[in-house]
Amino acid sequence: METVKQHTHQCTNEHKHEDGHSHSHHHSHGKSPVILFFTGFVLFIAGFFLKENSLVQTLLFVGATFLSGYHIIIEGMTDTIQASKAKSTFVPNVHILMTLAAFGAMIIGKFEESALLILIFAGAHFLEEYAEGRSKREITNLLKMNPTEARLIQADGTIKTVDVAALKIGDKLQVRNGDQIATDGIILSGSTSIDESSINGESIPREKTVGDEVFGSTINGNGTFTMEVTKDSSDTVFAKILTLVNQSQNNLSKTATKIQKLEPRYVTIVLILVPLFILAGPFIFNWSWNESFYRGMVFLISASPCALAASAVPATLSGISNLAKRGVLFKGGSYLANLATIKAVAFDKTGTLTKGKPVVTDAYFLTSQTELTEQDCIDRIVAMEKTANHPLANAILENFHAEKELDLSVENIIGKGLITTYNGATFQLGKPETFHAVAAQIETHNQQYAKEGKTVVYFAENNQVIGLIAMMDVPNEEAKPVISYLKAQGIHTTMITGDAEQTGQAVGRQIGIDEVIGNVLPENKADIIAEQKVRFGSVAMLGDGVNDAPALVTADIGVAMGDGTDVAIDVADAVLMQNDLTKFSYAHKTAKRLDRVVWQNIIFSMLIVLLLVTLNILGKMDITLGVVAHEGSTLLVILNGLRLLIPSK
Repeated sequence: METVKQHTHQCTNEHKHEDGHSHSHHHSHGKSPVILFFTGFVLFIAGFFLKENSLVQTLLFVGATFLSGYHIIIEGMTDTIQASKAKSTFVPNVHILMTLAAFGAMIIGKFEESALLILIFAGAHFLEEYAEGRSKREITNLLKMNPTEARLIQADGTIKTVDVAALKIGDKLQVRNGDQIATDGIILSGSTSIDESSINGESIPREKTVGDEVFGSTINGNGTFTMEVTKDSSDTVFAKILTLVNQSQNNLSKTATKIQKLEPRYVTIVLILVPLFILAGPFIFNWSWNESFYRGMVFLISASPCALAASAVPATLSGISNLAKRGVLFKGGSYLANLATIKAVAFDKTGTLTKGKPVVTDAYFLTSQTELTEQDCIDRIVAMEKTANHPLANAILENFHAEKELDLSVENIIGKGLITTYNGATFQLGKPETFHAVAAQIETHNQQYAKEGKTVVYFAENNQVIGLIAMMDVPNEEAKPVISYLKAQGIHTTMITGDAEQTGQAVGRQIGIDEVIGNVLPENKADIIAEQKVRFGSVAMLGDGVNDAPALVTADIGVAMGDGTDVAIDVADAVLMQNDLTKFSYAHKTAKRLDRVVWQNIIFSMLIVLLLVTLNILGKMDITLGVVAHEGSTLLVILNGLRLLIPSK
């Protein structure tokens, strides 16, 4: 709902049935129904100030019914006709029930109640639309952030503003301070800080310089830079997020779709029961025909499934919105709803449970075997590793800092590692198996670190090992609390890794995971997920790489880490945009809340129907009380669903 002047609501639900047919439902309300609704409301209020049962009062109430209920009456008739034609069978909706109830109330002279019924029902209808719009707002705001123009650097060096859709891979762009970056690319010159919150939800800008990747839709800070386009505008990270958004709005939960399928059948049953109820009144309950018809109208109102119809959709969209605001994008409500029922979770190790890159965890130097101090050893190691270009070298350089800058000529010899000569001595960095004569202290440390799943590098002087460095891809800080949460929920946890079993077990012990499966080939991950589904039932899988894609598809719910590959994000059912595992446990809590709220709504709405119908049969219910109680329950159900917008604890 934008404003009173311009009310626009669009609700498109499309889902595939098992038979392969798709069903779509589309409503579009312009500003007219809102204006007519409030005009009718004014007439209804004015009617109370006139003489009771006077002709003018009656006309005001009738006018209020038709004006406020204009879109209800039209939708009730047109939707029923269209759906019935499409299905070649009678497919009524709840609007037709409300229309018939309003007309029935007028037939028995209850013009005030007829207007009241339509006013409350239409008001609840608009509230549900507002609830859906409010629920979607967090994610649909992304659409406004889609970049439309770029500053293209032409062959002669001049700058031309062009449409983003016209950009090609390899084009050079200029990005000025404050600009919205047009598409994904690599910085060629310049440095800056970039607000990437639209991509990863992180509020702190990231520093970027030559060679760094930048993403379309993010906002440049104070710097100016040039970049090269690396992706078509339809393939950018932001474009993929928009795809997720569209899917999430068109994919409702299983409960929601079941209710939508049930609604026409329920309405048909009510339409059959109402005339039978009226006919039974005089013969079974000894009512007059007037009273029987009156009770029939009350029954029609009481039995209408308004609250039931509103039980799931506002709650589901609110849950999706809640998570989207916190960097968790679900492709649909069905996946969020199913998350509450998982019995096991499988994790890829590298980049999911761990940081994805090795860090130095331990270092030991046997300085008694040499004249060098520990810092002398570090100076030589740093100088040697500066010439290397591999993850282990990066880990060593991040951990150790030289006091004396040495300019060494280093050879990288396959099978031996890094070798250099300095001050007449030969120094070597390599794997333990490349060395033979090793001191007992070094060997003891090596065995201990190996048991802990760490990778060890030896440092030698003149073929004598005088030190070693242990490195490991360490667990994420969030991994242990997330595993603890899942275990507390009775959910089995498994780590799947291509690393050696010993390495996997070492990480598993640190985070408390239930099961570790090591030495797994990429093509076998999906088989493990299939086996776990047989063992446990519903299984979720978290991963970030191309080799995780088959497993993500096989799992009941596949969750991709946002910093992972495009393929993983494409095939997953949900994405953690910040690579923050705690977002997964938050999503599970939200899914459990959604499940509780939907069932609360369903049970409450059906109890209200049962109560009102029973009181009506006993003669304890009049049409006014029936209208207020029935439509009031609908309002309560919608408001209860909106509670999902509140952050989960």
